[in-house]
Amino acid sequence: MTEQYYLSENSFGHQATADVMKVFGFEEGSEAESKLIIEHISYEEIVSTKCAFWDRGLWVRREKKRKIDGSDCHFGKEHVARLNTFHLLTEFTGCSPTPWGILKGVRPTKIAHRLLDEGRPEADVLRIFCDEYAVSAAKARLVTDIALRQRSVLTYNNSQKISVYVGIPFCPSRCFYCSFPGMALPQPDAVKNFLTALHADICDASQSIVRHGFEVESIYVGGGTPTSLATADLEQVLVWIEQHLKGPKTKEITVEAGRPDSLNHDKIRLLGAHDVTRVSVNPQSMQQKTLKRIGRNHTIQDIINIFMEFRSVTKCLINMDVIAGLPGETLADMTDTLEKIRQLNPDNLTVHTLSVKRGSNLQSLLVTDPLFTLEDLPEPSVVTRMIDKAASVAASMHMKPYYLYRQKNMVGNLENVGYAKEPHLSYYNIQMMEERQTVIGIGPGATTKAVVDKTHRLKSCYHAKNVVYYQKDLDRYLAKRRTLLERLCAGTLFME
Repeated sequence: MTEQYYLSENSFGHQATADVMKVFGFEEGSEAESKLIIEHISYEEIVSTKCAFWDRGLWVRREKKRKIDGSDCHFGKEHVARLNTFHLLTEFTGCSPTPWGILKGVRPTKIAHRLLDEGRPEADVLRIFCDEYAVSAAKARLVTDIALRQRSVLTYNNSQKISVYVGIPFCPSRCFYCSFPGMALPQPDAVKNFLTALHADICDASQSIVRHGFEVESIYVGGGTPTSLATADLEQVLVWIEQHLKGPKTKEITVEAGRPDSLNHDKIRLLGAHDVTRVSVNPQSMQQKTLKRIGRNHTIQDIINIFMEFRSVTKCLINMDVIAGLPGETLADMTDTLEKIRQLNPDNLTVHTLSVKRGSNLQSLLVTDPLFTLEDLPEPSVVTRMIDKAASVAASMHMKPYYLYRQKNMVGNLENVGYAKEPHLSYYNIQMMEERQTVIGIGPGATTKAVVDKTHRLKSCYHAKNVVYYQKDLDRYLAKRRTLLERLCAGTLFME
């Protein structure tokens, strides 16, 4: 049973407290039923947080006081209340359930970049993460190193450089952890209707690119699994990308080819022939028992065969994805998976931590199937060791971490990290994650982000995730995207 806490009526910081308490496994309850009572009081420049904790028949009381402007970062009282609460709960419980402290955003590297933009030295960035966000020294080092590594890419951004995302929402089958807008490949007539809409979407995006003088730096074809398309249909999409989106300054074209059961010899040759520079071959695990459990209809040998064929008939850089924390997996399983990947020697490795995503089959199982519980997932401490092992193996392949993001409901409150050999960092992954470059989104579920150069403020518009609604209302979505990009280029994006 989840423990309860009570925030006193005269306190501020309701959401700040709830954020921290959720991490520690507490939920809000009544005063009478709670074993932890919290009070935040702000006076002058001080926030005082008091906790009373019911322990073995006695109330144990603690207090943390901190200045609202206790550092040169000028944090508000809500931030200080969150930090006080985190430190008090760490004392009471004797442990910290997350190495990320009070950070709750998806992109912690944004904080590092903001501090670096201010001219802060590296030591200052590390100190602020540790002291002002309660981030562990190891994670502070990781996120700071990644931000420093990204600067060589982000420094050369300007208002004309953009990236493009093209979404193909089809997969051979749906993996049970996935919440992306993907679906099994439909009948040929439905695919034809989708491709007609996608072509209109691409052409409209091309017109905006020409009109505003944009330079396409990177193109990412994702999904779903784009290689689920029939060979002729996949070729048509690649031709449209060459004709309408690729420009003389395009440095990178990535295609998600994550599922071996979506590929064949002809498709692999096709990707090479159309100058795709990077593919993702994503096993997620190299354990056959796990592949079956997560809904993958292929073998470990299929993954190896596809990888080797990409190596032999294309010049594509190859990324491989793995997931730490898949159900039933042990540290030994993860170690074996990483060793198999090390032997293949890809150019990039992305290490995800399992996230129980809303809309995934995994979440449905946890809610509806009494035989499937969180106990089927590895313990957070084991997942932490899996992540550490992955970092070690990546280093043995001469890879360095170059992008990072976090998600809600991640096992162990950890992170996803992309590793790459120099100089094979993915431009798109960096730009998409740091949100310092405009991205035009094409296809169902795609997001267009209009980013103001220098200030990095952004506004977004979205295509429908549902393929039928996307096709039906495409003109309306395209009009919104055109307007967004026109206002960006006119300098009126944030004018009423």
